Amino acid sequence: MAQTLHHPAALTAAPARPVPRLLSTAGIAAGPLFLSAGLIQGLTRDGFDFTRNALSQLSLGDLGWIQVTVFLLTGVLVIAGAVGMRQTLRDATGGTWVPRLIGVFGASFLLAGAFAADPGAGFPAGAPEARAASLSTHGAIHMFSGMVGYLALCAAFFVLARHFAAQNRRGWAVASRIAAAGILAGFVGSSATILAFTAGAGLGLLWLTVVTTRLMAAAPPAQR
Repeated sequence: MAQTLHHPAALTAAPARPVPRLLSTAGIAAGPLFLSAGLIQGLTRDGFDFTRNALSQLSLGDLGWIQVTVFLLTGVLVIAGAVGMRQTLRDATGGTWVPRLIGVFGASFLLAGAFAADPGAGFPAGAPEARAASLSTHGAIHMFSGMVGYLALCAAFFVLARHFAAQNRRGWAVASRIAAAGILAGFVGSSATILAFTAGAGLGLLWLTVVTTRLMAAAPPAQR
């Protein structure tokens, strides 16, 4: 009787596991989910004014649980996208630090959901019309988590710019740098108007969706 001989390595080596597209799709969905939920709530909740209030303040009041849920879900989706991106960028420029930095960004949403922003600028109903003069402990944690998270996202975009430049995709490299600069400009401009902060944060979320889509589409089939 003929016998089939197997090399020992063939018995122990497992085939490479492709990254589920679901992970990358989760990362793609995070930004649109957060921004659309914020837009709908901002337009429908009494007293909320986009020119005076940050989306974070939607976590306050009787319906605040909706925004808290959005924060937590967005964080989970961003972290899932970071896991998918780690596989997509395996052995490529930025393959180590981009997923880590985006993971920090996702974790910042979890922390922001657990610690609400302070009331102020007339929201929620009954809050002082002026901005809060000082931060509570939970408000300070909320602000600090957002600051660290978006700085990590900016850093991720700068590293991604190196990744795209290494692939001779100069347009994507330049756009990633511009997105990072836009986020930073929005944070600086927030001292003058809250709309600058909202615009900068929104730009970061949308560009994360765009680059995640691009990286997923460009990845070899075995890594998608």
